Amino acid sequence: MNISLSVNDLLACCGFMCGDGCDGGYPISAWRYFVRHGVVTDQCDPYFDTTGCSHPGCEPAYPTPKCVRHCVDKNQIWRKTKHYGVNAYRIKTDPYDIMAEVYKNGPVEVSFTVYEDFAHYKSGVYKYITGDVMGGHAVKLIGWGTTDDGEDYWLLANQWNRGWGDDGYFKIRRGTNECGIEEDVVAGLPSPRNIAREAAI
Repeated sequence: MNISLSVNDLLACCGFMCGDGCDGGYPISAWRYFVRHGVVTDQCDPYFDTTGCSHPGCEPAYPTPKCVRHCVDKNQIWRKTKHYGVNAYRIKTDPYDIMAEVYKNGPVEVSFTVYEDFAHYKSGVYKYITGDVMGGHAVKLIGWGTTDDGEDYWLLANQWNRGWGDDGYFKIRRGTNECGIEEDVVAGLPSPRNIAREAAI
């Protein structure tokens, strides 16, 4: 099953339970929202970026969308396009536990501290060198590897845009908890079926 879920639904309708919309939040709470309330498809409630701005230091920032609870296509019923998770959980900080989770169930979500030099990343294995803290950030960890020089790394997908980094992806040092990348790893599993539920929405 390959379905794109709505950014709007999660950012706007989860509300304070998840955090502060586009200004940041709590990854485990977002996964729990997916389990308890479900998330509609992107086709039902798409997000249209009108800012053209999607990286640190770029103004204006992404605005948090409004929770509308109806599909753009009036022939679709919002609640019936909901998809649900079956669980949400944290993964231990040991790199081998993280690798085992990715191998068994696919990508996980990780949070880490972003420093100024990360905004200028282009290629290679990122390690913090210089600059002030810009804030926290959550990204998708999709794999791992080792360079020809023997340096272990995680491979991650960033959501700023494909013009940033290595076509939107980056590598960061693995096994040393670089920038806290191994401290807060969360994931969840989707339900194999779209099951309509009575949810307190």
